Amino acid sequence: MSTHRFYLPPDRWAEEAPELEQSDAHHCADVLRLGVGETVVIFDGLGKVAEAELTGVHRKQCVLRIGHAHITPALRCAITLVQAIPKGKNMDLILQKGVELGASRIVPLLTSRTVVRMDNAADAERKRERWQQIALEACKQCGRNSMPEVAAPSTVEQFLKRLSSKELLLVASLQPDARTIKEVLAAHASSRGDLPNSITVMVGPEGDFTPEEITLITAAGAAPVTLGPTILRAETAALYCLSVLGHELF
Repeated sequence: MSTHRFYLPPDRWAEEAPELEQSDAHHCADVLRLGVGETVVIFDGLGKVAEAELTGVHRKQCVLRIGHAHITPALRCAITLVQAIPKGKNMDLILQKGVELGASRIVPLLTSRTVVRMDNAADAERKRERWQQIALEACKQCGRNSMPEVAAPSTVEQFLKRLSSKELLLVASLQPDARTIKEVLAAHASSRGDLPNSITVMVGPEGDFTPEEITLITAAGAAPVTLGPTILRAETAALYCLSVLGHELF
């Protein structure tokens, strides 16, 4: 199978001669220098993937003939990462690696100690769209066919109001009585008879959540989980949680 992967939106698959998005067409024609008759891989971000033959190649237009498509099975557990937005470009790293590690949804979180601020709703949406594009590019590179949703930034209060009561909620914690992720999952399986189908894990900012935020989160039913004997940076904590959950659940 070709190693060159491109995203084709779901509504374009039924077209007789679908075309790659303009930025992908430029990459295909000008960077990779692929020609008519060559094969690429396309995916729709919802799990569908297929090989496609290039039937027309131009700088701003690449026409496809789609072959047989198949659906990539969904992961057995949907993991939502709720990540306090770190400073600098660390959020970009978390998004890239979160895609690779199987996150189904990523929620950027604005906390009392978050340095990054949103000027208004339009600014928040611009950032969300940029982060969604980073997730898409990560899918292309790592071979993932289902694209995680990057939600609109929200506060702790806003997020908890929308949280399902059926969700297993974890929060990365420095509390001395926090349990390991393995222990929390084992207790859930013991009480419910099986591992959960969906999990949400919350990771705080530099300096952690405030005591008031921790109170809100634990009142919503979150189980505090330890990330080991050392204090991890925010981006390391996120990747630790996803890695351990992937090991235990996938």
